Amino acid sequence: MQPVYREVKPNPLQNANLCSRLFFWWLNPLFKIGHERRLKENDMYSVLPEDRSQHLGEELQGYWDQELLRAKKDAQEPSLMKAVINCYWKSYVVWGIFTFLEESTKVIQPIFLGKIISYFENYDPTSSVTLFEAYAYAAGLSAGTLIWAILHHFYYYHIQRVGIRLRVAMCHMIYCKALRLSSSAMGKTTTGQIVSLLSNDVNKFDQVTIFLHFLWAGPLQAIAVTALLWMQIGISCLAGMAVLIILLLLQSCIGKLFSSLRNKTAVLTDERIRTMSEVITGIRIIKMYAWEKSFIDLIARLRRKEISKILRSSYLRGMNLTSFFTVSKIMIFATFITNVLLDNVMAASQVFTVVTLYEALRFTSTLYFPMAIEKVSEAVVCIQRIKNFLLLDEISQHNPQLSSDGETMVNVQDFTAFWEKASGTPTLQGLSFTVRPGELLAVVRPVGSGKSSLLSSLLGELLPSQGKVSVHGRIAYVSQQPWVFSGTVKSNILFGKKYGKDRYEEVIRACALEEDLQLWKEGDLTVIGDGGITLSEGQKVRISLARAVYQDADIYLLDDPLSAVDAAVSRHLFEQCICQALREKITILVTHQLQYLKAASQILILENGKMVQEGTYSEFMKSWVYFDTPLKKENEEAEPSPGPGTLSLRNQTSSETSVQSQQASTPLLKDAAPEGRDTENIQVTLSDESHLEGSVGFKTYKNYFTAGAHWLTMVFLILVNIAAQVAYALQDWWLADWANEQSALYGMVYGKGNITVVRDPVWYFQTYSVLTVGTVLFGITRSLLLFYILVNSSQILHNKMLESILRAPVLFFDRNTIGGILNRFFKDIGQMDDSLPLMFQVFMQSSLLLIGMVGVMVAMIPWIAIPVIPLGIIFFVLRRYFLKTSQDVKCLESTTQSPVLSHLASSLRGLWTIRVYKAEQRFQEMFDAYQDLQSEAWFLFLTTTRWFAVRLDATCAIFVTVVAFGSLFLANTLNAGQFGLVLSNALTLMGMFQWSIRQSIEVENMMISVERVIEYTDLKKEAPWEYENRPLPSWPHEGNIFFDINFRYSLDGPLVLKDLRAFIESREKVGIVGRTGAGKSSLIAALFRLSEPEGSIWINEILTTSIGLHDLRKKMSVVPQEPFLFTGTMRKNLDPFNEHTDDELQNALEEVQLKEAVEGLPGKMDTELAESGSNLSVGQRQLMCLARALLRKNRILIIDEATAHVDLRTDEMIKRKIWEKFAQCTVLTITHRVSTIIDSDTIMVLDSGRLEEYNEPYVLLQNTDSLFYKMVQQLGEAEATALTKTAKQVYFKMK
Repeated sequence: MQPVYREVKPNPLQNANLCSRLFFWWLNPLFKIGHERRLKENDMYSVLPEDRSQHLGEELQGYWDQELLRAKKDAQEPSLMKAVINCYWKSYVVWGIFTFLEESTKVIQPIFLGKIISYFENYDPTSSVTLFEAYAYAAGLSAGTLIWAILHHFYYYHIQRVGIRLRVAMCHMIYCKALRLSSSAMGKTTTGQIVSLLSNDVNKFDQVTIFLHFLWAGPLQAIAVTALLWMQIGISCLAGMAVLIILLLLQSCIGKLFSSLRNKTAVLTDERIRTMSEVITGIRIIKMYAWEKSFIDLIARLRRKEISKILRSSYLRGMNLTSFFTVSKIMIFATFITNVLLDNVMAASQVFTVVTLYEALRFTSTLYFPMAIEKVSEAVVCIQRIKNFLLLDEISQHNPQLSSDGETMVNVQDFTAFWEKASGTPTLQGLSFTVRPGELLAVVRPVGSGKSSLLSSLLGELLPSQGKVSVHGRIAYVSQQPWVFSGTVKSNILFGKKYGKDRYEEVIRACALEEDLQLWKEGDLTVIGDGGITLSEGQKVRISLARAVYQDADIYLLDDPLSAVDAAVSRHLFEQCICQALREKITILVTHQLQYLKAASQILILENGKMVQEGTYSEFMKSWVYFDTPLKKENEEAEPSPGPGTLSLRNQTSSETSVQSQQASTPLLKDAAPEGRDTENIQVTLSDESHLEGSVGFKTYKNYFTAGAHWLTMVFLILVNIAAQVAYALQDWWLADWANEQSALYGMVYGKGNITVVRDPVWYFQTYSVLTVGTVLFGITRSLLLFYILVNSSQILHNKMLESILRAPVLFFDRNTIGGILNRFFKDIGQMDDSLPLMFQVFMQSSLLLIGMVGVMVAMIPWIAIPVIPLGIIFFVLRRYFLKTSQDVKCLESTTQSPVLSHLASSLRGLWTIRVYKAEQRFQEMFDAYQDLQSEAWFLFLTTTRWFAVRLDATCAIFVTVVAFGSLFLANTLNAGQFGLVLSNALTLMGMFQWSIRQSIEVENMMISVERVIEYTDLKKEAPWEYENRPLPSWPHEGNIFFDINFRYSLDGPLVLKDLRAFIESREKVGIVGRTGAGKSSLIAALFRLSEPEGSIWINEILTTSIGLHDLRKKMSVVPQEPFLFTGTMRKNLDPFNEHTDDELQNALEEVQLKEAVEGLPGKMDTELAESGSNLSVGQRQLMCLARALLRKNRILIIDEATAHVDLRTDEMIKRKIWEKFAQCTVLTITHRVSTIIDSDTIMVLDSGRLEEYNEPYVLLQNTDSLFYKMVQQLGEAEATALTKTAKQVYFKMK
């Protein structure tokens, strides 16, 4: 199970020269491929050696370990922040020098600009020296723009790479920690919270590294600009800087408020996603209980709370964004008004130097600096959350060793342990026993008595508070809820061991997997888990058992593996696997199958965590009331049980036990690999998650915008945007005119010009004030309105998607993975809530600004249109060329995170299994391989973006050069104001052009999320929940059912029920039996119309397809095969929507034998259950689901393997209670336990989807050719005799 890296292209960056690195030429072959065809996974370049997940994770882990030692030594709390700083400060400081150089060029450019404008102010066509100086300044300006373009993108690439490396390293540490979490620590967190750390929190590191340097670069640049402004215009500059300081203080306050809102939003989002995850996981229960409307209301309420916080955050972002686009205008306004009030005059060169200096400050001080504060505050919160996780308790290293005499054994002495010490009640108390090789210890007793806890203590998961546990030898473990991971059947069985053909085939036979392998087209290469086939619970158990047996361990801990399979398979597994394959091993078997206890070397009986008695089967049969069941008769009628000197089943040969395995055919093994070769390595590839191809259509944009607002609102938004941009452009125009007047006045004052008529400065002042106020007001209005519309769209589309999904048939959930559906609600909705409105606002404002600036430039100097047209064409062609590759890279990147998260979730589900087989290192390597795959896609996304941006900015630099030199050629036709405005706008276009175009691409890429959500708002629906003609509230008053159906799960699927025709009388108790895959659960699916049956089902003379699904499903109660509990209190799980009184809840618990267990909990009914109810045993979870069904008090009750993990006595008591309480009801019971349904009124025997037998149990048992008779006989002669006697008593009693 080692990760196998697919063949990848070597990374061309490793051998690229300096020019190629600066301009990203080494990516040209990739763009050529992307232009010709869609990019595939194999087109990605291998991750650089220094960026591999293992290398980065181990490096940061080393610093974290040092910090833990330091903190322990100094008796302080460790700081993850210090570990991160110690690891990355050197490389990060180096790139800080580039930040300084880049920002310095932005400050120097206005000086060159001012010098060139001075040439126009003092234009002398006869002075060649002045012209030469002007050309020199123009050359300096052009060189500065080109240097900035190259440095900017080179810096950004490397600084983002630092962020990616930090994220990857942190993910490695989180996963590594997750594999070591103790059971108590797992109770303090959930899979959802760990997934959130890995999918959400760590992403903040990608962003914080980009902006962090601006915490010092921003203030430093502001000081430098202030000094230059003072040299240009004196004290007037302080007015503009005062505006900046006030704005920064305001942004600081907004930042704190924003951070607070983000924390609150994150909590609400976590709760919504957790609830949604539970809804999708338990969709069958929700549909069968008709809870869809209630859950839609519940999630919609959570969403409303979440969206109220998101909307407030968005308004704050809108204000910040407006300030970014208008701050330079406000600062210029404040500066020039102050200058006028002080009766100072300025030359045009001074005016546009000031304007350009303020523009240089705009990005750094009003965007990057506040963003740095915001991202740092977010990163600090995330680091704290990750640190809290990394400090959770770890399991102590448990390395079983052989005893001093080399003997393998399990020895427990006076063992006492607590899961929760706060409860005061020990989970296990005073246990003592010893098991040696060749012995089988059977652990029995009622549900919740501590059997699984006993195995966890032997695994080292439950530590002793008193006593001693000695485990000498290698352990193999089969959990009560079997675990399989994503991969082939073969890889699940081998689990890291070398392949040996004979051994492998022997294990397959012993675990009864031959028939399954023959049924699967690909045999043991059939893929299971995500993207593979769905296994039954019995198949999962047998694969888990095969994995354990193949390990050839010394000690086998089996947690009730026989309950999930039918009687014949159960007998085969016990005889062929437990008694033969493991006959020389130490085997500790937790079971409720008492018929097998006579083969046990010793039996251990637990009661409330205490060892009631230990001994052999024969000793118990004589003394212990627990066995006062049909099995006692079995002992009297059957052969003597094995005593100390008698041969047990575990010492017989295979020929003496079961003939079944001798008759079995060879398993279908698709790859007969050479022995000893490890052939079960996992290919680390992308998931098959589909993605939408091509560009996003106009219809998607239309649906997105109109979902959140009326078309009149949209018209108003467009008008406001136009008004804002007109005010912005007129402000520039007015400024240029004013600058010319100021230049003329400056010439008069200093005697450098002729006397001219100067207009009233008050007129300029008033007009400029109106335009400035208009720019700000229109800017704020458009920002807030756009955020309101888009966030509202997100909420409405979320609710539509939620309702559409819950109205979809069950088939939809079978064909789509939980991760794929949740991705829509988490990642796609998250982008629509957060990133997309911001990107749309930035794109709209920057695009309108761009159009306005180009329009003003062309209006001022018409010949500017000559270079603008080819510039536009170049940008359009580059955008189209880049977009094809960009979308493919984005699609590859979006599919690389799912395998990482799926691997984490799968690992957490099988944590005990992974640890007991010492597979942590292999799973860590697989995780690192998935991370490297994600890094490959991220690397391409990052570098392709920079490839595009550096070309756009280089083109802009050429444009600035053309404008600068072209204007000098035409100096005699231009005035200083015209030239100053055009060239200052051209400098602003540097960065703005490529930023705007990149935002358009980013918006189009993000609109894929909207398209994916809209796709899910129009899914195929199941039948309506209600029709107009509804049945009477008292229906069904009888409860008789008539079947005449064929049934398939999908239109193109095979028939799973064929020509099934049966009539169930009112108040009849029907047992439904059959082998795995016979169609038992499909019969229930047809009854509940989880898929529409072909034919008819009548309940009390009403055709089920003629009424609404809710009217049908609410009238039947069901207890499912797999117990499903919600995260929350016991009360919430029994009664999620508060429809019953406390007395009713207590009675339901009492009827399923859970009242005492619940009363013993610290919070009783208000005790919080862990994720999926993991702090209850599987049997207790089944009983909780049964109690939930009993509360509904319907005329029809369906029980689907609801007591599989419950002991026989509890099963018998529950059955009696149900039959007493539901004496007037029709009860259908599906089970593998024949003893559970032997006293039913009738038995329905299914085989391969057909109803083979349907009669009273005793009548069927009289026919020696009947399937039911053969099924009973497979249980053994003694038990068959006891069951036949019970059936006979019931038959004659009824007669």
